[in-house]
Amino acid sequence: MSDLFSVLKDKVNGKGLKIVFPEGSDERILAAAGRLAVEKMIIPILIGNVQSIEAKAKEMNISLESAEIYDPSRYEKIDELVASFIERRKGKATEEDARKILLDENYFGTMLVYTNKADGLVSGAAHSTADTVRPALQIIKTKAGVGKTSGVFIMVRENEKYIFADCAINISPDSQDLAEIAIESAKTAKMFDIEPRVAMLSFSTKGSAKSPETEKVTAAVQEAKLRDPQLTLDGEFQFDAAFVPSVAQKKAPDSPLQGDANVFIFPSLEAGNIGYKIAQRLGHFEAVGPILQGLNRPVNDLSRGCNEEDVYKLALITAAQALNQ
Repeated sequence: MSDLFSVLKDKVNGKGLKIVFPEGSDERILAAAGRLAVEKMIIPILIGNVQSIEAKAKEMNISLESAEIYDPSRYEKIDELVASFIERRKGKATEEDARKILLDENYFGTMLVYTNKADGLVSGAAHSTADTVRPALQIIKTKAGVGKTSGVFIMVRENEKYIFADCAINISPDSQDLAEIAIESAKTAKMFDIEPRVAMLSFSTKGSAKSPETEKVTAAVQEAKLRDPQLTLDGEFQFDAAFVPSVAQKKAPDSPLQGDANVFIFPSLEAGNIGYKIAQRLGHFEAVGPILQGLNRPVNDLSRGCNEEDVYKLALITAAQALNQ
């Protein structure tokens, strides 16, 4: 795990990247933001009441010298954000609506990212996933050619690193969605210095079973190969055929993947969520994420049960994503 984040630190150190923390008065956020600022990994932007944040930081003996603190109700450039929000929402919000909405710290923070006043956002320590993701989908939106955002986990155990997707967002992705998820997950893998070898998973290997579910994955493989012919990707695979060389040799001898896949695309959220939790609890992998991908700018969601270390790591990931936009 230390090697994984050493790579990210080398990438973001000294770049002056600004990451927004809408929950600026949360002790876990303050502690992580203080560490990141002292190490010069990022410039934290804390959202909330300035006096409250400063008082809590003083109480915790945290220096905010390198941080920026904004109170949405007193922000000097709020008119600029309001105008940008109205334009982005294309008639779905009046000026009165916009001023009210931008008092919400997540919407306010997302607008800082959208207007290039920040490079990314980390929220969720005290908010639901919907509270974090909804503003991003409405304002930042997905990249050209990507219909939906998706959530990946980096699964780490000693020197092993794997990407699991989608384990967080899309309940029942269709073949087009799965192709997008595969391509975006390969990009995420490269961010962690993983050369992607992508397996599209199912309960069938190369036609050993036929059903609408397996055909969906087969179609996704074809679509992904059309979109990115250079990507090492194949399927449909049962997990053992994607991961165990001897099984791959028997079940898929002509595949470019011979039990050496490192990016695993699950056919549904149900499968992905169950899969990563089994690897975490029975296989003793550390699950880092979920990391949201497919957005025009990076926004990531913490668990409300997170600790300082979780905030610190997700902020580093978000900063690294910003360098790859």
